[in-house]
Amino acid sequence: MQTDLQEKIKELQRKIAREITYFQTGGVRSRGAIDECWIGRVLACAADEELPTDKNGAPMLPLAQFYLPALPHVPQVLDGVKLLTVFISQDLIGKFDENMDGLWAIREYSDVSELVIKELANPRSQIRPFLLQPKFAADDVAGWDGGGLETDVVHEILELKRSVGLYYSDVTAGLEYHNCTKLGGYPSFCQSGVSFGEDYQFVFQVSSDEKAGLNVIDGGSLMFAKNPQSGAWSLYYDFD
Repeated sequence: MQTDLQEKIKELQRKIAREITYFQTGGVRSRGAIDECWIGRVLACAADEELPTDKNGAPMLPLAQFYLPALPHVPQVLDGVKLLTVFISQDLIGKFDENMDGLWAIREYSDVSELVIKELANPRSQIRPFLLQPKFAADDVAGWDGGGLETDVVHEILELKRSVGLYYSDVTAGLEYHNCTKLGGYPSFCQSGVSFGEDYQFVFQVSSDEKAGLNVIDGGSLMFAKNPQSGAWSLYYDFD
């Protein structure tokens, strides 16, 4: 009986665990090359591109740059994308609200051969630029209660609680909840019952980073999801 239970837990862990690329902030020197990942800096773009402007016409702040071929794991929805750059409006800093249309932007590049190195800096930015070192993990786990688990997995865990008194934390012992800047895995929801919208898939998050001076309200994250059919992106922010 005990062996059967252990096998059941291992099976559930295999269903739950997801691969991710997560990032360590700083610790290496920049070469000023296109194949670098950054928080607070974007240094690659098309020759005719400048900082995007928000709905009020103000230049946005560079939030992140991800060079995908250099990463150990990239979500399938980004197949064909080589470089991803992210910008947010100054109006979002410290005062996120429900309507964020026109206050953020994502640029995707499938061909980087004609991109140029250009410092898209905004002197008003409070975000300090740091290189991001990519790391691989195969054990990302969702938060319980609305954290992105498949419905059938939730039912199996609830049945284990009913039948043998095991909780979600018992089932996921040994896996890790990566509440940090990452690509893939699960969004680090603090609040439950969140939806990015029909057919949208979570892709990446940029989390509060003390070293970079980024604080999403109270240690939260900016979470980005993509609709693979339309190519549209959705942004949600969350914090304790």
